Amino acid sequence: MNDSLNKNNLTLIFVIVYSKMASKILKYSKKCGISGGTIFYGTGTIPNNKILGLLGFDEVNKEIVLMLGEKEVAYHTLEMLNVKFKLYKPNHGIAFALPVSQILGSNLFSEERRENKVEKPKYNLVFTIVDRGNAERVIDAAVLAGSKGGTIINARGSGIHETSKLFNMEISPEKEVVLIVCDSLKTDQITKKIYEELEIEKPGNGIIFVQDVDKAYGLYNNTEL
Repeated sequence: MNDSLNKNNLTLIFVIVYSKMASKILKYSKKCGISGGTIFYGTGTIPNNKILGLLGFDEVNKEIVLMLGEKEVAYHTLEMLNVKFKLYKPNHGIAFALPVSQILGSNLFSEERRENKVEKPKYNLVFTIVDRGNAERVIDAAVLAGSKGGTIINARGSGIHETSKLFNMEISPEKEVVLIVCDSLKTDQITKKIYEELEIEKPGNGIIFVQDVDKAYGLYNNTEL
């Protein structure tokens, strides 16, 4: 990663695509000026399709790419990815940017906060971390509150004593992380429904946090992946 990055102007790029596309996304992004990234594997949902559900085809494999860069480079990369991989077309994936408020656990950056968060964003990213097996309940609750679906990140294949890290938080293999991109006007009702249905107030039942989305592509039809 480039030492010259402006610590106060960092942006996290989030790309969610179908299986076997992540490496291509990462390779092309490097040509746009992004120095590297991390690939997660997850499961996406196809909500409200009873026929596919009965056949067992209502879930699809997804890949999630996280990349860090200066704001200007990140926005340029998003625009180029949108054109190159046709994110403006149905079912080609989504890409969005998140402001980075802190960098922890990296020798390249000190702990600095971005300043002057101005207008309310159009979209939010809702993170919900729950025990394995409860992710579908999170999706169901979110859909009841107006979401169009979500993406599940799990730790299948990891040993029981191993952990992975997401945004510098250790996520044990027994946990699942649910990502939902939603209209900011629906965020409160979605998080409230998840909170109630999963009884998040009880110790150990999970945690929810929300991140503003700077810029997004692939949400033209208000569909979340």
